[in-house]
Amino acid sequence: MAKKMKLAVIVLIGLMVSFGISNSSYAADEVAKLTTAPEVPPALSRAGGANVTVELETTEKKGTLADGVEYTFWTFGDTVPGPFVRVKVGDNVTFNLKNSAASKNIHSIDIHAVTGPGGGAKASQTPPGGKTAFFFKAINPGIYIYHCASAHIPTHIANGMYGLLLVEPANGLPKVDKEYYVVQGDFYTKGKTGEKGLQAFDIEKARAEHPTYVKFNAMAAPGNLKANVGDTVRLYVGNGGPNMTSAFHIIGEIFDTVYQLGAVGSEPAKNVQTTLIPPGGAAIVEFKADVPGAYILVDHAIFRAIDKGAVGILEVTGAEVPNVFKPLKSGGADAGH
Repeated sequence: MAKKMKLAVIVLIGLMVSFGISNSSYAADEVAKLTTAPEVPPALSRAGGANVTVELETTEKKGTLADGVEYTFWTFGDTVPGPFVRVKVGDNVTFNLKNSAASKNIHSIDIHAVTGPGGGAKASQTPPGGKTAFFFKAINPGIYIYHCASAHIPTHIANGMYGLLLVEPANGLPKVDKEYYVVQGDFYTKGKTGEKGLQAFDIEKARAEHPTYVKFNAMAAPGNLKANVGDTVRLYVGNGGPNMTSAFHIIGEIFDTVYQLGAVGSEPAKNVQTTLIPPGGAAIVEFKADVPGAYILVDHAIFRAIDKGAVGILEVTGAEVPNVFKPLKSGGADAGH
């Protein structure tokens, strides 16, 4: 009997030690820092996983879609794309979703990083004024789209309900000088491209896949991305869709590294001019800013850029680098990019 008691005590102590060791790898509980595009939360410096809480609210609000064009967006966090969320492999994530009492629709969230029914959508169908919550383990590293998945799902996405969530690998990503967040989306309005005033959503155009506008960071604050000559720049690029595949390109740059389809852990592609990002997908692109100037982000399905709005600017400042690039003779024409 004494031997059995002694053995039981040893086992209990072993379990307690084991439990303590397993929990010592977890940082203190933390609330995820969320940022609005194009800003990205700082890299996670902690070692190991943490118990992370994410707080997000869905809203429906008017905003500017194009010059003189207003639109009623459906949003995560009052912005399109929704806030950037950053966690790490091994994190225990509690996701709290609130739907504004002023909303007219049920909203939810399907996170492509989630292993579980509906990516969280089944657990998060949230009526106006309501709150829901679910737990998931961050298992696979990568950059992932999240989006609303309430009926009618395509309409919720078309109205702007998407964003990005990064699951950092255990040892983090290589350090860079600048990180930014860009998401493309296609929009469908009753009026023609450029028609002024408050525009309503046109479901027939959406079903026919004929966008009126294609936008980067549709509700983000105005202003250019910024870098200095010599900086290594990392862009987290998503495509909320709902329909168009993005041919993402920066005029005057070559991507040194591309994590295609957001697949961190796979061998990245090198020296890429244009990378395809499907609806519901994302990629990470990295490059060195070698020469000063204004670099234009486009969807290289080029009518979308020139005529429908899929354009952004990266402004690189610093001394000229004539051994990399210099004009030799100008034609004098006020055209081109």
